[in-house]
Amino acid sequence: MRFPSRMDLREVFAANLRRLRHDKGLSQDDLAYEADVSRSYLSQLEKGAFYASLKIVGKIASVLQVEPAELLKAPLKRKKR
Repeated sequence: MRFPSRMDLREVFAANLRRLRHDKGLSQDDLAYEADVSRSYLSQLEKGAFYASLKIVGKIASVLQVEPAELLKAPLKRKKR
């Protein structure tokens, strides 16, 4: 069953990755180096162009000092005013 209003998992991961990286004050270069991935690959992940493997999710989560699930959590819906 598919929910049209839900974000694609790549989009969820991309948004969380960008937010968490910015929160930690890391550049893409810094995060890519620490996670042992290329900067261009990390950039594509942040754009939602690629799915990340569980291994990559784990590496990135470790560098960002969060649980891997934090990268996959869908954003909370905002209430309409």
